[in-house]
Order: sequence, then C-alpha cells, then structure tokens
Amino acid sequence: MSKMLASVNSVAEALLVLNAEVDIIDLKQPALGALGALDTDLVLEIVENIAGRCPVSATVGDLPMQAELIFNAVNAMASTGVDYIKIGFFPDGDSLAVVKKLAELSSQYKLIAVLFADTQPDFALIPALKAAGFAGVMLDTMNKQQGSLTQVMTLSEIARFVKLTKTQSLLCGLAGSLKLADINILKPFQADYLGFRGALCVQQHRTGQLDSSAIEQIKQVITQF
Repeated sequence: MSKMLASVNSVAEALLVLNAEVDIIDLKQPALGALGALDTDLVLEIVENIAGRCPVSATVGDLPMQAELIFNAVNAMASTGVDYIKIGFFPDGDSLAVVKKLAELSSQYKLIAVLFADTQPDFALIPALKAAGFAGVMLDTMNKQQGSLTQVMTLSEIARFVKLTKTQSLLCGLAGSLKLADINILKPFQADYLGFRGALCVQQHRTGQLDSSAIEQIKQVITQF
C-alpha cells in the first residue's frame, strides 16, 4: 500500500500534517519552483519540532546540474538532520557526473533522486542511481501548470518507472500536482509514496495555506484498500 507524503514550508504546517498522521513530511518552498528549498535554519527548526515523530525529507532546490554545486547543497542540507535529501535531476547538464559525485555521500545520507515526467526523463539513470547508493527515486513534474502526473505521462510509462525502481530495490515515489482523483488511478502501481502539496491547500493553490479537511480526505482515500 502506498503511503502519504505531504510537502510543507513552515513549522506550523509541519505540525499540522504531523497531527494528521501523514507518513513522511517533505520540506520545500513551492513559491521557489518545483523543488524550491527552505533555508537550512528553518529546516533545522522544523526537524527539532518534529523530534523524530515522523520521517522528514527536504529538497536542495531547483539547482543546475553541476556536480560540485549540488554536492555542497546536499552537505549543507544534511547538517539539519533530515532523514532524506531530495535532488532534482533537470534536463540540462551532466546527470551522470552529479550521480557519480553524490556517490561520495550516499553511505552517510539517504539520497532521493527526483526525475521530472514532463522533461522526457531517461529511466536508464535508475540503475546508475542504485549503483551510486541512492535510497530512492521520485517521479514528479517540473511545470505545475500543465496538469498532474497522470496528465503529462501515460499510465504505462508511470508503471514502467515504478517497476524499474522497485526492480532496483529503491524507494519509489510518485508526485506532480496529484489530485484526489489520481490516487485510485495510481494505487495499483504500488509506489511506496504518493506526494501532495496543491491538493492539500485551500482552493488547491500550492503556494497557499494548508486545508485540514483536504489533508484528511487525501489521507482517508490513500489508506482505503
């Protein structure tokens, strides 16, 4: 059964989804892009408030595919004590060089690669991520205006992504403007996590405030067999 990842950008939001018993709390700033990063001081404050009661992940931001730059960003975010660090693999640049560089950190930290369904991602990268010691891979969307994951990628391709990731014994996540209606479409693929932000917000505006009733509704549908 898939679990629920909820993206938040403040201590208050983190505590709200913690009380809603989500399965993983994801820290990012939606106003800064697909994987906009929070300041490390704020991430540290959130981690301290969660106090080990729920796994926490954090993004390092929408960074260019420059190995040294991303290496340093991962090191900086790791200092906050988050459980997982998410790294976006954008279409421009040398992804394999980034993977090779991050292999130096994968024995210390749980790294999650994020591929973007609307950028024609190369799933051949998945075995390389496994070889480099990554903990998991998520499939997301970069342009949030084009619709949800199920609108920008065929279900057969999504299924192929999940199968490839699971074949490599990596954690597997699906996200990308997911709506309530997407849950039952994606459930049969049995990804480890389904990730949400916009669907949890007032009027489904991903940069807006969280809506407690929306969080509860998403959680309820995910946990239904």
